[in-house]
Amino acid sequence: MAQEQAGIDTEVPPSGTGCAECLAAQGWWVHLRRCAQCGHIGCCDSSPSQHATHHFEDTGHPVMTSFEPGEDWFWDFSAQRGFRGPRLADPQSHPVDQPTPGPAGQVPADWQDHVNQ
Repeated sequence: MAQEQAGIDTEVPPSGTGCAECLAAQGWWVHLRRCAQCGHIGCCDSSPSQHATHHFEDTGHPVMTSFEPGEDWFWDFSAQRGFRGPRLADPQSHPVDQPTPGPAGQVPADWQDHVNQ
């Protein structure tokens, strides 16, 4: 039985290794975020499309976590606060050989001019 509390399901794996919407639109991201409730991978708010935040707005799933190697923080959109959460189903991050920003071949040379501040 999946453990669910406060928008977190520890048994749901991530939806993939990159932002689902960016990949579908041949877009790119700066960093990746994972929905702690359904596993959806979206791009961060610094990314041009901010799909992780849009996922929260569209679904009401309140908690996301980093999907970057070596990062283990969580963010609660409803409470507007960060916290330390439980270990989710593997994998914990995108592959370490996947570039940041990514995906390979989609990031414009002037990507830093397109980052949201």
